[in-house]
Amino acid sequence: MKFVTLFMTIVGFFALTQNLSDIRVAYKEAANDKDKGKIEAFYNLLKDINKQNNVALVAYKGASIALKAKYAETLKDKKEGFIEGVSYIEFAIEKEPNAIEPRFIRLGIQENTPKVLKYKDHIDEDKLFLLKQYKNIPSKNLKSHIKDYILQSKVFSDQEKQSIINQ
Repeated sequence: MKFVTLFMTIVGFFALTQNLSDIRVAYKEAANDKDKGKIEAFYNLLKDINKQNNVALVAYKGASIALKAKYAETLKDKKEGFIEGVSYIEFAIEKEPNAIEPRFIRLGIQENTPKVLKYKDHIDEDKLFLLKQYKNIPSKNLKSHIKDYILQSKVFSDQEKQSIINQ
């Protein structure tokens, strides 16, 4: 019985890891997309995720909702969609404050959000968190994903970017 439990745990872990790799790619594509096709695909990839799932998945779902809100028809729908998306991201961070992926997602959303939405309060906190925790990221895929983001981000200084390159 212990073997079966261990086997199921290992299989679940590898499935989640592979799933997260695909989701990271979809997030990057959606965040850089100028039309709603990739955003819609990213959103559909996460539509079955709920707040009981892994916090990284919950945060990515929040990002998908926030990104999709950009294409809502009315200003009210855009704002409501954005607020709903952000609530998933904030939930994930509250649930596991030391998880790096939700912090990374929040930073990306905050950096690219118009000032009018007033969602920029945690930029410095999340930036510092990523810089301190970067060397401890066990997943090469996630580490590469975060490095790519940092190197193109406007919130990181050239010195901070260089410190990431040197790690």
